[in-house]
Amino acid sequence: MKTLSLTGTSGPSRIVIGGTARDLPSLAGVSKWIAITDSNVRRLHGDLLGSGPVLEVGLGEENKTLATVERLYEGLLDAGADRSTLVVGFGGGIVCDLAGFAASTFLRGTRLAFVPTTLLAQVDASVGGKNGVNFRQYKNQVGVFRQPELVICDPSLLKTLPAREIRCGLAEVVKAGAIADEALFAYLESHVDDVLALHPDAVERIVASALEVKAALVQADERESGVRMKLNFGHTFGHAIEKTLKLPHGEAVSLGMVIASELAVARGLLPREHAGRIEKLLERLGLPTRAKLDQAAIADALGKDKKRAGGTVNAVLLEAIGAARIEPLSIEEISGALR
Repeated sequence: MKTLSLTGTSGPSRIVIGGTARDLPSLAGVSKWIAITDSNVRRLHGDLLGSGPVLEVGLGEENKTLATVERLYEGLLDAGADRSTLVVGFGGGIVCDLAGFAASTFLRGTRLAFVPTTLLAQVDASVGGKNGVNFRQYKNQVGVFRQPELVICDPSLLKTLPAREIRCGLAEVVKAGAIADEALFAYLESHVDDVLALHPDAVERIVASALEVKAALVQADERESGVRMKLNFGHTFGHAIEKTLKLPHGEAVSLGMVIASELAVARGLLPREHAGRIEKLLERLGLPTRAKLDQAAIADALGKDKKRAGGTVNAVLLEAIGAARIEPLSIEEISGALR
């Protein structure tokens, strides 16, 4: 078991990797809490949700809306929640985003913890303090920065996931290695079989390393005005692809990383062999590297991206595996890469 610490403006955040969800009462110092989850997690892990109220949200990205948050407010109000109440998001990225946003805004903030049940949530959504919902089908347009006081990454919870969900989470691990940890990237290359089989040692290694990358960048730049933007490698394009092709987040990010790598090669920043390593690793992990894209629809989505500035979009490009920089790109240049 490994513990990481992250201190944000809302207070300290403790991230426990390799622990068990059953440690929640002792780690959080509570006997009861309000759990926010979905029907799948409740069916598979209902015995871990505690004896307090359980608020259930719908499955799928279409439920990550202000309307769902309003229903959560009603549930928190009916349950008698106050600012000392611990709200626990118990689920994947959608559950964590909804629980985090609701807990951060109800009564101007209750206590907040996460028990992420997907690999994607363990290495990304549950850590870093971004809590938000979609608006008019555009991702995470409404949100707040607020660190959870506790995150428990329990590897045993991943055993119930479909293979496609595991692969989607691995896209975020590849991202972490690509932007800031060449050793993690090399570990993935040499341990593909162990990682895909969810070997406990391999899972703990990749989750801990990916979160060390994220925690360091968040600690340096909590509100994403500088270096934290490096965590968006593959996401600027990935979010647009996710919206237009209706792909799962990790698969869209995989495609986004390939596009960003090609742009970096075209600009003379990234050696061609490094782009080839990225594409090969994604393919070995079962992630997509090619797709037929609707250029007009993606350009429209990029025009509404939160990271845009005038006629450009701030994108993350690599100089090498393990080294990234932030570059403003014109929509025209991006359209050329998509072609």
